[in-house]
Amino acid sequence: MTTTVEAPAAEAPALGLHTDLSNESYHADKTSLSSTGARKLLPPSCPAKFRWEQDNPQAPKKTFDYGNAAHMKVLGRGQELILVDHDTWNTKAAKAEVTEARERGGIPLKQHEIDMVEAMAAAIRRHPLASALLEPAYGAPEQSGFWIDEPTGIRRRVRFDWLPSIQSGRLIIPDYKTAADASSDAFQKALDNYGYHQQTAWYEEAAVALGLGALDTELLFVVQEKTAPYLVNVVGIDFFAREIGRAKNRAAIETFAECTASGIWPGYSDDEPNYLALPGWAENRDKDTYL
Repeated sequence: MTTTVEAPAAEAPALGLHTDLSNESYHADKTSLSSTGARKLLPPSCPAKFRWEQDNPQAPKKTFDYGNAAHMKVLGRGQELILVDHDTWNTKAAKAEVTEARERGGIPLKQHEIDMVEAMAAAIRRHPLASALLEPAYGAPEQSGFWIDEPTGIRRRVRFDWLPSIQSGRLIIPDYKTAADASSDAFQKALDNYGYHQQTAWYEEAAVALGLGALDTELLFVVQEKTAPYLVNVVGIDFFAREIGRAKNRAAIETFAECTASGIWPGYSDDEPNYLALPGWAENRDKDTYL
């Protein structure tokens, strides 16, 4: 299915760095492309799905609450954590408190969940490298930036989890992630599953475009497990992975520019069928036996 929409009328944030732009205002800007949006434009997704999600923001989900709450405790900025002090949340009173908390823009949590994210933040502070990267005296959380992509003229945007306030030297930007498994093997799979190599290239380009850092700027992921002992792994992405991410981002940017100009956001197959082969492993399994 092809989705066609009119350009949004809301006023877009000004170009440059914003130190106090709310998360809601940042995500409400449909005139610019973010790293997350760029990944949604490319297979296995498609432009129609990207546009639909832009026009229909996700409702709050319990699965996102832990990550958002940990971000707030670790970074020091974000949604308010609101205690809903009921053993179970299936009663009328508990449901009403959960609804009220979400309507206030907060994250409803049980006491043991608040204890968990506080323990996660404490583990970050004890970790030598992670604590240095996220040192409150030398940086600020949730910094947003907007700039023009020179080849296409579209607006691009970024929201740094943490932006160091360096005076000189190389810019190292930390990005905080929570995960069930923070091991290097697990995060290597996540690079492909979630496109973190694309995020790396996007954020590093953003820092250069916004005049924050030079070409040697580097994004490092601070990955933390959500179960005790809340282990931390600081991960960098190698050069070749970043180059692949950069190339995929360029394809997404050009797709966004074309769709924005035409108002047409294609689905999976609008004009012709997609002809598919068997997966390679299935073909190899069956060809010698049956052919």
